[in-house]
Amino acid sequence: MPLTPVPDHASILEEIKTVRRGGIVRLRRLEVPSLARIAFALAPAEDGPAAVPAQSQSQSVEWLLRLAVSRLGGGTLQEAAEYTLGLTPGTRDWPGADRRRRAAELYGVSIERFRKEQEAVVLDQVAEQVGGLARAALAERHPSAGRDPAAGAPAADDDPAVTARTHRLLTVPAHGRTVPVTLHVHPVDLLRDVDVVVSPVNTYLALPEAYKSSVAASLRRAGALRGLTGEMLGDPIHEELREWAAARGTSGRPVLPGTVAVTGSGALAGQGVRRVYHAAVAVPRAGTNDYDVLPADVTRAVAHTLELLAEEHERFDPPLRSVCFPLLGSGRGGLPYEESVRAVWAAVDAELARGAGWDIHLVVRGLAPAGLVVRMLTEYAGGSVDGRAGNADGVEGVDRGASRSGDGSRGVGRRRPLP
Repeated sequence: MPLTPVPDHASILEEIKTVRRGGIVRLRRLEVPSLARIAFALAPAEDGPAAVPAQSQSQSVEWLLRLAVSRLGGGTLQEAAEYTLGLTPGTRDWPGADRRRRAAELYGVSIERFRKEQEAVVLDQVAEQVGGLARAALAERHPSAGRDPAAGAPAADDDPAVTARTHRLLTVPAHGRTVPVTLHVHPVDLLRDVDVVVSPVNTYLALPEAYKSSVAASLRRAGALRGLTGEMLGDPIHEELREWAAARGTSGRPVLPGTVAVTGSGALAGQGVRRVYHAAVAVPRAGTNDYDVLPADVTRAVAHTLELLAEEHERFDPPLRSVCFPLLGSGRGGLPYEESVRAVWAAVDAELARGAGWDIHLVVRGLAPAGLVVRMLTEYAGGSVDGRAGNADGVEGVDRGASRSGDGSRGVGRRRPLP
């Protein structure tokens, strides 16, 4: 069963919904061809399905779903996915209504609200993980699958330099020197050993609910403190952000776009993330659920982030050195990826012109924005990816940083030169 092309997200999601309705015990009778193809493709080519701990199609698909759900990062999201699909021990033969009711209880909402809201998020996240596994299998097994046969060159959004690994080192000449920029192609909550992660928020500094799929929600969820059975014991990122606003008299009132608030990282400290900088770039549009984001506000927020980093870096041992930016404003804010890259890089480039030596990281979730970042940064400065041109040494990007955590929070401060 060849995997090319990779099944699209909608097809994967529809088949996962089929499993939710029918249940794991009925997999043998369910029509899930895309899931079966992906499960088969994940087995090593020389051994076929032997690497999948099951021989039948139904067992292979169950294994694939368990693998995808295990990549959700724990917590309520993963537990709800396990109940929803019948993967929790003792629930595989539960009726769909019983599994839905138990999952709704995890979120403390009615069954109907869970069906309309949280369940859609849960299944979408599982489908995204399945799709990621499929793309990784394709890149490993068929490295030329993303090439344009006519041109003989990689297609921009399916460049093997992007798809083959989740961390890539771009070398970008800037102001007479070569600057390494690490590109992460994975969910933001999988970051490790990056000192500071930037989280986009609205100008009311109101974090989204932890079960949602945005960057801010993912960081809030990953930073939560949990007990041995996954129950939430604390929500430190949310609580510290509220304290930051209260200390500055802005509770319930909007701050200026471009403001950056600082909190600790909660449980993310165990992954080497020591600070979360909350960049207020999204301005709520009155009477709607929409936001407005201006590129100038994104650039201002990135500049303030780097000012804060310069102010805070010596307060930690070892000093803060690395910072990771998502494509600010490109989610609910609706800013096109290209405009977000330009707005973020404008402030980074200005900092590099001053001789700053920060370790710069960018994180995106999909192949389209990853290919765009590679193309824009390398074409912008004539740089290269992984040593294919210029002065790059071909070393895969490795995040640098430490896992020690600090305390205290500061607002936007004055710039201090690097030592």
